[in-house]
Amino acid sequence: MMSTEAAAPEGATDAAAWGLALASLAMARRFAAGATMWCVAPRWPAHGSHVAVEFVHPVIVGKRALPAVHLEAGELVGAVRLLSCPGDILLAIGGSGDAAVEAVVRRCEAWGLTTVWIGAGPHPSGPGADHLIWVDGVDMARAARSGELVLRYHLLWELTHVVFEHPGLLTTEQQCRDDVCIACSDEGRLAEITSVHDGNRAEVVAEGNVETVDVSLVDQARPGDLVLVHAGVAITRVEEAR
Repeated sequence: MMSTEAAAPEGATDAAAWGLALASLAMARRFAAGATMWCVAPRWPAHGSHVAVEFVHPVIVGKRALPAVHLEAGELVGAVRLLSCPGDILLAIGGSGDAAVEAVVRRCEAWGLTTVWIGAGPHPSGPGADHLIWVDGVDMARAARSGELVLRYHLLWELTHVVFEHPGLLTTEQQCRDDVCIACSDEGRLAEITSVHDGNRAEVVAEGNVETVDVSLVDQARPGDLVLVHAGVAITRVEEAR
Protein backbone atom coordinates (compact mmCIF):
# COMPACT_ATOMS: atom_id res chain seq x y z
CA MET A 1 0.00 0.00 0.00
CA MET A 2 1.23 3.46 -0.78
CA SER A 3 0.56 6.92 0.59
CA THR A 4 -1.45 9.13 -1.73
CA GLU A 5 0.68 12.11 -0.67
CA ALA A 6 3.13 10.94 -3.34
CA ALA A 7 0.46 10.72 -6.02
CA ALA A 8 -0.06 14.41 -6.75
CA PRO A 9 -0.10 15.12 -10.50
CA GLU A 10 2.48 17.33 -12.16
CA GLY A 11 1.73 20.95 -11.41
CA ALA A 12 -0.10 20.29 -8.12
CA THR A 13 1.01 22.82 -5.52
CA ASP A 14 -0.04 21.00 -2.37
CA ALA A 15 0.51 17.25 -2.15
CA ALA A 16 -1.23 17.12 1.25
CA ALA A 17 -4.39 18.68 -0.19
CA TRP A 18 -4.28 16.23 -3.08
CA GLY A 19 -3.98 13.37 -0.58
CA LEU A 20 -7.07 14.62 1.28
CA ALA A 21 -9.00 14.79 -1.99
CA LEU A 22 -8.07 11.26 -3.01
CA ALA A 23 -8.87 9.88 0.44
CA SER A 24 -12.26 11.57 0.41
CA LEU A 25 -13.03 10.20 -3.04
CA ALA A 26 -12.13 6.66 -1.97
CA MET A 27 -14.15 6.95 1.24
CA ALA A 28 -17.24 8.33 -0.51
CA ARG A 29 -17.15 5.45 -2.99
CA ARG A 30 -16.88 2.94 -0.18
CA PHE A 31 -19.71 4.56 1.82
CA ALA A 32 -21.90 4.64 -1.30
CA ALA A 33 -21.35 0.89 -1.65
CA GLY A 34 -22.47 0.28 1.95
CA ALA A 35 -19.23 0.50 3.93
CA THR A 36 -18.86 1.08 7.65
CA MET A 37 -15.90 3.12 8.88
CA TRP A 38 -14.02 1.71 11.89
CA CYS A 39 -12.07 4.38 13.78
CA VAL A 40 -9.06 3.46 15.93
CA ALA A 41 -6.97 5.88 17.98
CA PRO A 42 -5.44 3.85 20.83
CA ARG A 43 -3.32 6.67 22.27
CA TRP A 44 -5.76 9.47 21.43
CA PRO A 45 -9.26 8.02 22.03
CA ALA A 46 -10.93 11.43 22.17
CA HIS A 47 -9.98 11.97 18.53
CA GLY A 48 -11.26 8.52 17.60
CA SER A 49 -14.65 9.29 19.14
CA HIS A 50 -14.70 12.78 17.63
CA VAL A 51 -14.11 11.66 14.04
CA ALA A 52 -16.71 8.87 14.36
CA VAL A 53 -19.31 11.35 15.59
CA GLU A 54 -18.45 13.75 12.75
CA PHE A 55 -19.36 11.14 10.16
CA VAL A 56 -22.38 9.66 11.95
CA HIS A 57 -24.05 12.93 12.90
CA PRO A 58 -25.56 14.88 9.95
CA VAL A 59 -24.71 18.27 11.47
CA ILE A 60 -25.73 20.08 8.26
CA VAL A 61 -29.30 19.73 7.00
CA GLY A 62 -29.41 17.52 3.93
CA LYS A 63 -26.14 15.72 4.62
CA ARG A 64 -26.37 11.97 5.06
CA ALA A 65 -25.36 10.15 8.22
CA LEU A 66 -22.44 7.85 7.42
CA PRO A 67 -21.89 4.69 9.49
CA ALA A 68 -18.80 5.05 11.67
CA VAL A 69 -17.79 3.34 14.91
CA HIS A 70 -14.94 4.15 17.28
CA LEU A 71 -13.26 1.04 18.68
CA GLU A 72 -11.76 1.57 22.12
CA ALA A 73 -8.13 0.55 22.72
CA GLY A 74 -7.70 -3.13 23.35
CA GLU A 75 -7.08 -6.04 21.03
CA LEU A 76 -7.71 -3.96 17.93
CA VAL A 77 -6.52 -6.54 15.42
CA GLY A 78 -9.01 -9.08 16.71
CA ALA A 79 -11.81 -6.52 16.98
CA VAL A 80 -11.42 -5.19 13.44
CA ARG A 81 -11.03 -8.70 12.03
CA LEU A 82 -14.25 -9.80 13.75
CA LEU A 83 -16.43 -6.76 13.10
CA SER A 84 -15.40 -5.51 9.67
CA CYS A 85 -16.49 -6.71 6.25
CA PRO A 86 -14.60 -6.55 2.95
CA GLY A 87 -15.18 -3.11 1.49
CA ASP A 88 -15.23 -1.31 4.86
CA ILE A 89 -12.94 1.56 5.86
CA LEU A 90 -10.39 1.73 8.66
CA LEU A 91 -9.52 5.23 9.83
CA ALA A 92 -6.55 5.26 12.21
CA ILE A 93 -5.24 8.19 14.24
CA GLY A 94 -1.75 7.98 15.71
CA GLY A 95 1.90 8.77 15.15
CA SER A 96 4.57 6.71 13.48
CA GLY A 97 5.72 4.00 15.85
CA ASP A 98 2.27 3.46 17.35
CA ALA A 99 2.48 -0.34 17.40
CA ALA A 100 -1.26 -0.87 17.86
CA VAL A 101 -2.09 1.26 14.82
CA GLU A 102 0.64 -0.30 12.69
CA ALA A 103 -0.49 -3.83 13.58
CA VAL A 104 -4.07 -3.30 12.43
CA VAL A 105 -3.26 -1.13 9.39
CA ARG A 106 -0.86 -3.67 7.90
CA ARG A 107 -3.53 -6.42 7.92
CA CYS A 108 -6.33 -4.42 6.34
CA GLU A 109 -5.19 -5.10 2.78
CA ALA A 110 -5.71 -8.82 3.39
CA TRP A 111 -9.14 -8.16 4.91
CA GLY A 112 -10.22 -6.00 1.95
CA LEU A 113 -10.43 -2.72 3.88
CA THR A 114 -9.47 0.74 2.64
CA THR A 115 -7.16 2.42 5.16
CA VAL A 116 -6.79 6.09 6.04
CA TRP A 117 -4.10 7.04 8.57
CA ILE A 118 -4.09 10.52 10.12
CA GLY A 119 -1.03 11.46 12.16
CA ALA A 120 1.97 13.71 12.70
CA GLY A 121 5.71 13.58 13.18
CA PRO A 122 8.00 11.25 11.22
CA HIS A 123 6.26 9.36 8.46
CA PRO A 124 5.73 5.61 8.97
CA SER A 125 8.72 3.66 7.72
CA GLY A 126 6.98 0.31 7.25
CA PRO A 127 3.93 -0.68 5.21
CA GLY A 128 1.56 2.25 5.39
CA ALA A 129 -2.07 3.00 4.75
CA ASP A 130 -3.78 3.46 1.39
CA HIS A 131 -4.17 7.13 2.29
CA LEU A 132 -1.72 8.90 4.59
CA ILE A 133 -2.90 12.29 5.88
CA TRP A 134 -0.02 13.78 7.79
CA VAL A 135 0.90 16.91 9.75
CA ASP A 136 4.52 17.66 8.93
CA GLY A 137 6.86 19.70 11.09
CA VAL A 138 5.25 18.97 14.47
CA ASP A 139 5.15 15.95 16.75
CA MET A 140 2.01 13.93 17.38
CA ALA A 141 1.41 15.31 20.87
CA ARG A 142 1.39 18.89 19.63
CA ALA A 143 -0.77 18.09 16.61
CA ALA A 144 -3.28 16.27 18.82
CA ARG A 145 -3.68 19.34 21.06
CA SER A 146 -3.33 22.19 18.58
CA GLY A 147 -6.28 21.38 16.35
CA GLU A 148 -4.15 20.22 13.41
CA LEU A 149 -5.66 16.71 13.47
CA VAL A 150 -9.19 18.03 13.97
CA LEU A 151 -8.76 20.31 10.95
CA ARG A 152 -7.76 17.39 8.78
CA TYR A 153 -10.59 15.06 9.67
CA HIS A 154 -13.11 17.89 9.43
CA LEU A 155 -11.84 18.51 5.89
CA LEU A 156 -12.05 14.78 5.22
CA TRP A 157 -15.72 14.80 6.27
CA GLU A 158 -16.53 17.88 4.20
CA LEU A 159 -14.78 16.63 1.07
CA THR A 160 -16.44 13.23 1.35
CA HIS A 161 -19.82 14.96 1.22
CA VAL A 162 -18.65 17.08 -1.72
CA VAL A 163 -18.13 13.83 -3.62
CA PHE A 164 -21.70 12.77 -2.78
CA GLU A 165 -22.92 16.00 -4.39
CA HIS A 166 -21.41 14.78 -7.69
CA PRO A 167 -22.82 11.26 -8.20
CA GLY A 168 -20.68 10.68 -11.28
CA LEU A 169 -17.63 10.54 -9.03
CA LEU A 170 -19.06 7.57 -7.16
CA THR A 171 -18.60 5.26 -10.14
CA THR A 172 -15.47 3.18 -9.75
CA GLU A 173 -13.39 1.77 -12.56
CA GLN A 174 -13.94 -1.85 -13.52
CA GLN A 175 -11.43 -4.11 -11.75
CA CYS A 176 -10.07 -7.36 -13.09
CA ARG A 177 -11.67 -10.37 -11.38
CA ASP A 178 -10.34 -13.16 -13.62
CA ASP A 179 -8.37 -16.02 -12.10
CA VAL A 180 -5.32 -15.06 -14.15
CA CYS A 181 -4.76 -11.50 -15.34
CA ILE A 182 -1.93 -10.72 -17.77
CA ALA A 183 -2.21 -6.99 -17.03
CA CYS A 184 -2.03 -7.49 -13.28
CA SER A 185 0.69 -10.16 -13.61
CA ASP A 186 -0.75 -11.79 -10.48
CA GLU A 187 1.80 -10.00 -8.32
CA GLY A 188 2.23 -10.93 -4.69
CA ARG A 189 -0.89 -10.16 -2.66
CA LEU A 190 -0.95 -9.76 1.10
CA ALA A 191 -2.93 -12.52 2.81
CA GLU A 192 -3.61 -13.62 6.36
CA ILE A 193 -3.59 -17.33 7.19
CA THR A 194 -6.79 -18.37 8.97
CA SER A 195 -6.21 -22.12 9.22
CA VAL A 196 -3.64 -24.71 8.19
CA HIS A 197 -5.11 -27.94 6.78
CA ASP A 198 -1.89 -29.95 6.61
CA GLY A 199 1.77 -29.24 6.08
CA ASN A 200 1.28 -27.83 2.59
CA ARG A 201 -2.19 -26.25 2.33
CA ALA A 202 -3.79 -23.39 4.22
CA GLU A 203 -6.87 -21.23 4.07
CA VAL A 204 -6.15 -17.51 3.79
CA VAL A 205 -8.00 -14.22 3.48
CA ALA A 206 -6.74 -11.98 0.66
CA GLU A 207 -8.50 -8.76 -0.31
CA GLY A 208 -11.37 -9.95 1.87
CA ASN A 209 -11.80 -13.21 -0.05
CA VAL A 210 -11.20 -16.68 1.37
CA GLU A 211 -9.05 -19.03 -0.69
CA THR A 212 -6.82 -22.06 -0.25
CA VAL A 213 -3.12 -21.76 -1.09
CA ASP A 214 0.05 -23.81 -1.02
CA VAL A 215 2.19 -22.91 2.02
CA SER A 216 4.96 -25.45 1.53
CA LEU A 217 7.48 -22.62 0.98
CA VAL A 218 6.67 -21.01 4.33
CA ASP A 219 8.35 -22.63 7.31
CA GLN A 220 5.87 -23.58 10.06
CA ALA A 221 2.94 -21.59 8.71
CA ARG A 222 0.47 -20.71 11.47
CA PRO A 223 -2.95 -19.03 11.72
CA GLY A 224 -2.48 -15.27 11.98
CA ASP A 225 0.67 -15.19 9.84
CA LEU A 226 0.82 -12.62 7.06
CA VAL A 227 2.13 -13.99 3.78
CA LEU A 228 2.61 -12.86 0.20
CA VAL A 229 0.64 -15.04 -2.22
CA HIS A 230 1.55 -15.42 -5.89
CA ALA A 231 -0.29 -17.73 -8.29
CA GLY A 232 -1.88 -19.67 -5.44
CA VAL A 233 1.37 -20.13 -3.53
CA ALA A 234 2.49 -18.36 -0.35
CA ILE A 235 6.01 -17.34 -1.32
CA THR A 236 7.18 -15.73 1.92
CA ARG A 237 6.07 -14.72 5.39
CA VAL A 238 5.72 -10.98 6.01
CA GLU A 239 7.49 -10.23 9.26
CA GLU A 240 5.72 -7.79 11.55
CA ALA A 241 7.48 -4.95 13.33
CA ARG A 242 8.26 -5.59 16.98
